[in-house]
Amino acid sequence: MTDRDTGTASPRNPLPRLRRRYPWLDHVFVAATTYAKRYGNHYAAAITYFSVLSLFPLLMVGFSIAGFVLAGNQTALRELREAILRSAPEGLGDFLSSIVDAALDSRAGVGIFGLLLAFYSGLGWMTNLRDALTAQWGQGKRRVPFLRTKLRDLIALGGLGLALAVSFGLTAVGGTVGNYLLDLTGLQDVAFARFVLWLSTIALALVADVLVFLWVLSRLPRQRVTVRSALRGAVLAAAGFELLKLAGSVYLGAISDTPSGALFGPIIGLLVFANLVSRFVLFVTAWTATAGENVVREIEPPPPAVIRPTVRVTKGAGPGAVLAALGIGVLLGRRGRGRG
Repeated sequence: MTDRDTGTASPRNPLPRLRRRYPWLDHVFVAATTYAKRYGNHYAAAITYFSVLSLFPLLMVGFSIAGFVLAGNQTALRELREAILRSAPEGLGDFLSSIVDAALDSRAGVGIFGLLLAFYSGLGWMTNLRDALTAQWGQGKRRVPFLRTKLRDLIALGGLGLALAVSFGLTAVGGTVGNYLLDLTGLQDVAFARFVLWLSTIALALVADVLVFLWVLSRLPRQRVTVRSALRGAVLAAAGFELLKLAGSVYLGAISDTPSGALFGPIIGLLVFANLVSRFVLFVTAWTATAGENVVREIEPPPPAVIRPTVRVTKGAGPGAVLAALGIGVLLGRRGRGRG
C-alpha cells in the first residue's frame, strides 16, 4: 500500500504532511491542479497569440486618438507615453517607443484598415481572455447569440482600455506631481527626497496595477463575480506582474549582448513576457476561485427511492395447514355429536 493510498507522509514524501500543516501550500496545489484541469496553458497560448497580434494596431489606434485629444497638451501626451513605456520591461522600451512614436506621427493616417485590424485582433484577444477567465472561475458556458457575445466583448475591450488609461494616467500624474513638488521645495538634488519619490512611484504603480487586475478578475468573466472575491487575487497579480517585469528586464539584458539577441531579442522577449503574464493571470484566477470564501460546495442529493413491493405466490396449503384443518374438523364433529 502506497503513501497515496494511506494518505500518510513518509520521510521520502513529506508533501502530504506539509499540505496538511500549511493551508496556504495546499491552496497553491489545489489552484495548480484546477489551472491544469481547466486548460490554463491552452488558453494562455491563445491569449499570447492575440496579445502580440493586437499590440501594434491597438497602440496605433489608441495613440492616434490620444494625439487628437491631447494635441494641444504635449506635456500630458509625453507623460502618458513615458508611463506606458515604464509599464513594460526595460528591454522592450525602445521597441515599444518606436511603435508609439509612429502612432503619434501618423495619427491622421491610421485609416479604416488600421481600425478594422485593431477591431479584429482586439476582439479576438478579449474573447479568448474572457473565455479563459470564465473557465478558471469554473463557470459554465452558456449559449448566447453570436452578435450579443461579440457586442459584450467589444464593450469589455473598451472598458479594459479605459481602465488601462486611468492606470497609466494615475502613474503619469503621480510622477509629474512628485517632480513638481521636489522642484517647488528645492529638494530635486537631495538623494533622500529622490529615493522617497522613487518609492512613492512604485507604490502608485502597484495601486494602479491592483485596480486594473481587480477589474479584470471581477468584470471580465462571463458571469461577473464580486469585487470582494477578487480583491486578494488582484493584489497578488499586481505584485507578480511587477516581478515578471523585473525578470523580463534581466532576461532581455542578458540576451541583448548577442547578435541574435539584438536582432530577435525584443520579439522573443515580447512573446515570452506575454505568455508568462497570461499564465500567471490565469493561475491567480484559479487561486482566487479556489479560495475558501469562493468555493461552493454542492451536496449531492440522495439517490431516488425505489419501491419494490414483495408479492408471495403460493400454489396451495402446505401439509401443516391441511393437518390443522383436519384436526379442527374432527374436534367440531365430536362436539356436535355430544350435543345431539
